[in-house]
Amino acid sequence: MPVNYTNEETQRLLELYSEWGNEGIEVVANQLNRSVKSVRAKLVREGTYIVPPKPLGKRKAEGLSKKELLRDLETIVPFKVDGFLGVTKTALRDLLSYLRTTD
Repeated sequence: MPVNYTNEETQRLLELYSEWGNEGIEVVANQLNRSVKSVRAKLVREGTYIVPPKPLGKRKAEGLSKKELLRDLETIVPFKVDGFLGVTKTALRDLLSYLRTTD
């Protein structure tokens, strides 16, 4: 079975990766004359590849969902909040903030 990476290439890969990290994986691939996919796969096999954190989805970045905000509102006011379904999340957050500061 042919060897894809020699011991020397593997060592060079590990050195370059420790220097450049994930941001420079294209540089590492170019210097080794390999594809990014090949370099990443080899780093995974070597146990050194660090998976970059996934960015927060739009929903998580915006905070609580409208349903969660309505549930919070229900715990504060003495009436049903079904009529607030058409209100924007921003308006609900503002209302909750106001109600919490007036207590």
